[in-house]
Amino acid sequence: MNTRTVPETRASRLRKLFLTTLYISSFTFGGGFVIVTFMKKKFVDELHWIDEQEMLDMTALAQSSPGAIAVNAAILVGWQVEGLLGMLIAVLGTIIPPMLILSVISLFYNAFATNIYVALVLKGMQAGVAAVILDVVCDLGGKVVKSHSPLYIGLMVAAFAANFVFNVNVILIILAAAALGIVRVLLQSRKGGAV
Repeated sequence: MNTRTVPETRASRLRKLFLTTLYISSFTFGGGFVIVTFMKKKFVDELHWIDEQEMLDMTALAQSSPGAIAVNAAILVGWQVEGLLGMLIAVLGTIIPPMLILSVISLFYNAFATNIYVALVLKGMQAGVAAVILDVVCDLGGKVVKSHSPLYIGLMVAAFAANFVFNVNVILIILAAAALGIVRVLLQSRKGGAV
């Protein structure tokens, strides 16, 4: 039995990138964090095209950039995997399903808005989405705790408290965390040490 693996061609990687983002976008409901979870499972755990730290960085960038987090994440993953063409393919795969679904829903909006069964389905989906988002929070929070970095752990606790206890605007929290990261990088580069 021949166990040699045939190297992937660029065309096959682009096709796989498009089909994967199309599939993920078609079957994930509940916003960006849900889609990022599935992207991590597919691109990091299964395909090994990017590593876990890169996915964490991309998630932070996608979250802190303007626009939909799913599209932002697709831009970053596509660029990392296959450059400009990969970025375009990943974005296309990500936007086609919601565009089609929303187009159909908009045609029948009045029927959907007043249908009790549709309302019940959406309520059930909310519970499932909440569970997936909680999974993402636990996964990302666990990685911060495992880093054993007092700075990162303190920042996570402070961001949580600022948002949920003091109702600070999320944009201010993101900007403050980004500023702290920039200061840390600048200080580390002056010392010549590792970041």
